[in-house]
Amino acid sequence: MSFAVPLFLWYFLPAVLLATWVLPKSARNGVLAVSSLGFYAVGGKEFVFLLLALIAINYTAGLVIGGLPPRWRKPLLVTTVVLDLAVLAVWKYAGFASTVVHSMASAIGIGDTRLISLALPIGISFFTFHHLSYVVDIYRGSRVPMRNPLTFITYIAMFPQLVAGPIVRYHEIADQLRDSDRDRMANFIEGFPRFAWGLFKKVVIADSLAPVADAAFATSDPSTATAWIGALAYTGQIYFDFSGYSDMAIGLGLMFGLRLPENFARPYSAISVTDFWRRWHQSLSSWFRDYLYVPLGGNRGGTFKTYRNLSIVFLTTGLWHGAAWTFIIWGAYHGLLLIIERATGLGRSTKWAAPRRAITFLLVIFGWVLFRAADLPAAGRMLGAMLNPLHGWDLPPELAMLLSGHRIALLVLVVASAMIPAAWVSGRVIDGMQEAPTWARRTMRSLALAAAPYAAIVTVAGTFSPFLYFQF
Repeated sequence: MSFAVPLFLWYFLPAVLLATWVLPKSARNGVLAVSSLGFYAVGGKEFVFLLLALIAINYTAGLVIGGLPPRWRKPLLVTTVVLDLAVLAVWKYAGFASTVVHSMASAIGIGDTRLISLALPIGISFFTFHHLSYVVDIYRGSRVPMRNPLTFITYIAMFPQLVAGPIVRYHEIADQLRDSDRDRMANFIEGFPRFAWGLFKKVVIADSLAPVADAAFATSDPSTATAWIGALAYTGQIYFDFSGYSDMAIGLGLMFGLRLPENFARPYSAISVTDFWRRWHQSLSSWFRDYLYVPLGGNRGGTFKTYRNLSIVFLTTGLWHGAAWTFIIWGAYHGLLLIIERATGLGRSTKWAAPRRAITFLLVIFGWVLFRAADLPAAGRMLGAMLNPLHGWDLPPELAMLLSGHRIALLVLVVASAMIPAAWVSGRVIDGMQEAPTWARRTMRSLALAAAPYAAIVTVAGTFSPFLYFQF
């Protein structure tokens, strides 16, 4: 189920809120646990049983790890982590792996090999990382295991973040799950403007840019103009779609008295690719830093090992997003840029901010072409057209028809967003987590609330598209 559908907005969310208001505060986690499983079952259908099985395994493993002597904890941790990753590998990567094997076998004349095709469980990358965070945090002793199964289900399956994040690490929310003694109406008043702001970003901005990006990337022989318009449209679409989802998730969490981690901090205003990854999908970046980069040795083993670790992390980041060569090359591309910035010192420098912001924005746009393209040849055609003006400036009729005045204005907004100072993050101003003048916070909250009715009308009209990160 999506947040941007009438079933969720007019029925599911009001019913869950009403239940948490009517029942005792101690019932919050139970309500969230049951409703979240129902939420997942609507979209995930039979995969809810896979989710429940993994919940049972990791809940039990956490209890056992927490009760074992230190020297016996590691074998069980390793077993649990391997199991979680094996499930992810089978459901998400078996098909890609079989395609690679098939291509290699055909190339050397072995003959046909069997191709595997499995439906991808919604949100499997996200709830797998939640499970891994849980057992690792218990192993490290940063938190004790959850003994109430409903509380554990709430952590793993909580519908605001279940299918597209933010990735909530166990130690970030464990204490909040145990404490529900907050004013419930105050929670709603605090969280609704943030939710409304995210809904507006998704259905009004991202979904307006989506047809432009789709038409441009579907062109078999794009002109330079087509390629640039498509790349800019997708650059705006993926940001406003995913950051809009994150705003909605954070707002929903606040409505239930839970503060989820921030996920975006004006990434297109970054002055380096290093800075971009501090601002884009922050919960994923910090997860990989703490659970992969640092355990690998981080930057403690000298230059070669540091670059090796960065390469591993960003190849993994690419694979996490999807089982395709486009995602792998996208991850390698960003890893290479980070290594170059570390080697030259550009990742730490703050000089020449304006031109570096423009260059970083261009580098990110080129990366999004890899991310969005159907395959590597399609990405090559788009990038070739962007870099070679001899491809011409004509637009295909189907793309030209889509470029209405408001869509052109949104494309200009995407470009302008890279030049706006990076300090002011609208979502954090709305919910009071960033210092700002009182008038600024009131203005942002008023804008969010004013935008809500229009976003709701667009939702009722059924012109929205699925959230992009549902596929990951």
